[in-house]
Amino acid sequence: MSINLEGLSAKELQALIAKANQRKKSLAKRKPIAAVRKKIVSLAKAEGYTVDELFGTARMVREKAGVPAKKAPARKSSQKGSKVEPKYRNPADATQTWAGRGMPPKWLAAELARGRKLEDFAIAK
Repeated sequence: MSINLEGLSAKELQALIAKANQRKKSLAKRKPIAAVRKKIVSLAKAEGYTVDELFGTARMVREKAGVPAKKAPARKSSQKGSKVEPKYRNPADATQTWAGRGMPPKWLAAELARGRKLEDFAIAK
């Protein structure tokens, strides 16, 4: 946090100094981090836990180090990317087929609009 001291009045500077001194005293009263950490670890150990189990710090350390969290493998869609044998064929152009999935092709939609039935285009097995 940066403060522009040039724009502060004498009264504002005095208030800022008082706040800083107050913060400095409160920080001085705190115990050192190493001592608090040691106390937490020993208390967790006495109860049969690890600090990682209690606070999940292993995950946090991995995330800070840039290691991505392990994700469950994505399930493959049963239809995505799979090829299916065509079920319907255009009698006018044998290269135009449809497997029966998704929207029907334009040629089939046009024929169905004329009154023909879907079974008329089925590929015999």
